[in-house]
Amino acid sequence: MPAEIPAAEDGARAGAGRWRIARRIEDGLLAFCLAVMVLLPLLEIALRKVFGWGISGSIAFTQHFVLAVSAVGGMVAARENRLLALSTFTTFLPKRWRAATGVFSGGCGAAISLWLAVGSGQFVASSRLMGKAIAYGIPVWAFQLVLPLAFGVIALRILWHSAPSWSGRLAAAAWMGALVVLGWHPAGSAGAWAPWMLGVVGLGAILGMPIFAVLGGAALVLFWGEDAPIASLAIDHYRMVVNPSLPTIPLFTLAGYFLAEGGASRRLVRVFQALFAHVRGGPAIVTALLCAFFTTFTGASGVTILALGGLLLPVLVAARYPERQALGLLTGAGSLGLLFPPCLPPILYAIVATTAGTTITLKEVFLAGLIPGVLLVVLTGLWGIRLEPKAEGQRPAFRVREAFAAVWEAKWELLLPVVALGALFGGFATPVEAAAVTALYAYIVESVIYRDLWRGRDAIRVMTECGVLVGGVLLILGVAMGFTNYLITAQIPDQAVAWVQQTIHSRWVFLLAINLFLLAVGCLMDIYSAIIVVVPLIVPMANAFGIEPVHMAVIFLANMELGYLTPPVGMNLFLASYRFRQPIYVVARAALPMLLVLGIGVLLVTYVPVLTTWLPSVIK
Repeated sequence: MPAEIPAAEDGARAGAGRWRIARRIEDGLLAFCLAVMVLLPLLEIALRKVFGWGISGSIAFTQHFVLAVSAVGGMVAARENRLLALSTFTTFLPKRWRAATGVFSGGCGAAISLWLAVGSGQFVASSRLMGKAIAYGIPVWAFQLVLPLAFGVIALRILWHSAPSWSGRLAAAAWMGALVVLGWHPAGSAGAWAPWMLGVVGLGAILGMPIFAVLGGAALVLFWGEDAPIASLAIDHYRMVVNPSLPTIPLFTLAGYFLAEGGASRRLVRVFQALFAHVRGGPAIVTALLCAFFTTFTGASGVTILALGGLLLPVLVAARYPERQALGLLTGAGSLGLLFPPCLPPILYAIVATTAGTTITLKEVFLAGLIPGVLLVVLTGLWGIRLEPKAEGQRPAFRVREAFAAVWEAKWELLLPVVALGALFGGFATPVEAAAVTALYAYIVESVIYRDLWRGRDAIRVMTECGVLVGGVLLILGVAMGFTNYLITAQIPDQAVAWVQQTIHSRWVFLLAINLFLLAVGCLMDIYSAIIVVVPLIVPMANAFGIEPVHMAVIFLANMELGYLTPPVGMNLFLASYRFRQPIYVVARAALPMLLVLGIGVLLVTYVPVLTTWLPSVIK
C-alpha cells in the first residue's frame, strides 16, 4: 500500500503536467492567430507600397483567422469559466441554491452548445462538397471546421464548471442528455413544445446561462418551430464573423490590452496629474480623461476599471474626496470613451446598422460621436469639480519641469491616438490595416521601448487575455446573428415599426421612449449582443420617424454607456464591486449621482441633434 501512494502522486503530477502543456498549446494557438491577423495586413501594406501588388487572398485569410480567434477564444473563455452571462441573479441567492441553479443552467448551456456543434457540422459538410478555396489551394471548410470543434469543447467545459463535485456534473450531464433527446423530434412536431423550450431557455438565462447559449437556444427553438434546418444558424454565424470590417475589433482590442498590461497606466496618470493637479477638481479631471483614453482603445469599460482602479482610487482619496464619492466617480468614468474612435462598439454598430437597412459609414459614426463623447467627459469633470472638498491649504503649483518630464516619458503612448486616427482616416490604409498598425505600434511601445512586456511569455499572456474577451464577444455576435435573421425573416421589425407608429405620434415622445427602452437594454444586456439583437429592431423605427442614422447611432451607444451604471445589474457596478471589494449595493448607491449626471448628457444628445449631426455634415 505505501508503494501505491507515491505512484498515485506521480500520476497526479503527470496529469497536471499534461494539463499545463495543453493549456499552453491552446493559449499559444490563440496568440498565433492574433499575431497572424496583425502581420498579414501589415505585409499587405508593405508589398502594395513597394511592389504594387499584395498577397493573394490576404483579406480572406485575415477574416478567417478572426473565425479561428472567435472559436479558440471561446474555448479558452469556457475553460476559464469566463463566458459572458446575461444575468447576475444567482449572486443574490443563498449558497445552497446556487448548486442547483448551476446544474440547471450548465445542462442547458451544454445541450445548446452540442446542438450548435451539430448544426455547424452540417454546415461544414455541405461547404466541403462545394469545394471552395481561399487561396493557394487552402479550402474554406478547413477554417470552418473550428466551429463544430469549438462548440463541442465548450459544451464539455460548461458541464465541468456546472458544479464543483462529480455528482453535480453528472446531474448536469443527465439534464443535458434529456434536452438533447428532446431536440430529436419528427418533422412538424416541434411547434407544440417550442413555447415550453423557450421557457427553459428563459429560465436558464435568469440563472446565469452564457449569453451565446441564451441567444443560440432561442434561435434553435424558433428554427425548430418553423422546421427550418439548424445549419442555417452556423451559416449566419460564419457570415457575421468573417465580415470584412470585423477584424478591426480584435486588433484594436489587442492594442488596448498591450497598453493596459504594460506600464501605460502609471505613466499616463503621471502626465494628467502633472497637467491638472494644480486646478480645482484636478484628480477628478485626471480620472475622467484617463478612463476615456483607456476605454477608447480597450472597448470595454470593465478593463478600464480593473486596470486603473488601483491607481486612481488612491489619487482621489489622497485629494480628500470621500471614499464613497471617489468610488462612484471612478465607476461612472469607467464607461467614458465608448463614443471615441477607434472604440469597438461604434465599429460594430456601423456593421450591423448597414445590414439592417440604413446607410451609414464607420467614419460618420466616429465623427458623430466626438462632440457627445467630449460632452460626457466634460460633465464628469464638472461633477468631480463640484465634489472636491474645500482645500485646507494651497493646491500644488504647476511645475513646468515635471509636466515636461511626464509628457516626455509617456510621449510614445500619447502618440497612439495620432497613429490610430492617422492610419484610420489618412487614406493610405483600410480600417483593418489601420487597426493592425495600431496593435503593432502598441506592442513595440510597451515591449521594445519601455520593456514592460519584454518577454515572449508576457506577449502570449496579454494576447490570450485579449483573445478570451474577443472570443467571448464574437461567440455572442455569431450566434446572435442567427437569432436576428430569424426576427427579420419573421418580419418582427416591420411589425414593431407598425405598432410604434400606431401608438406614438410624436417624434419627441418616441425619442423619450427609445431612451427608456435602451436604458433597460443597457442594464440587462452586454453591449455587443445588444447591438446585434436590438439595432435591427430600432433602426427601422428611427427611419420611420425621420431620425438621422448617425443621430440614432449615438443615442444608442450613449444609452449603452449609461446602462453600465444602471442598477441592479449594470456591468460596471459588479466590476467595481469586485475590484474594490465593496458590496454591490454600496457601489450602486455611490454611482447613482454619476448615473444622473451622465443621464443629463444623454438627454442633451437625444434632444439636441446638432451635437451629433454637425461634424459629419462638415467633414465629408
